[in-house]
Amino acid sequence: MDLYVPIVVLGVLAFGFAAVSVVMGSFTGPKRWNRAKLDAYECGIEPTPQPTGGGRFPVKYYLTAMLFIVFDIEIIFLYPWAVAFNSLGLFGLVEMVMFIATVLVAYAYVWRRGGLEWD
Repeated sequence: MDLYVPIVVLGVLAFGFAAVSVVMGSFTGPKRWNRAKLDAYECGIEPTPQPTGGGRFPVKYYLTAMLFIVFDIEIIFLYPWAVAFNSLGLFGLVEMVMFIATVLVAYAYVWRRGGLEWD
């Protein structure tokens, strides 16, 4: 149980800091609201009206998100493999080649479907 005390203390400190920041921000922040401040901000341009129900997003958004997740997972697996490369031997090399080949298949699929073109 002694091993979890620092984690619990850190969690309590983080929650306390977040709560104090939100409360102090509401007390010290300006209270002058107007229509422009309450509107959605879209990089300084006039916001476009949204259809009811939220509308439809193009599939490219989802392909880009999946590609980002695939390459994040690849990086997460590559770091520990690079650290323990000498102790893994040939087995570790073969496993990583298979993993990278799988990721390259996903990359080729997205590339062929046009997920990397920003029209």
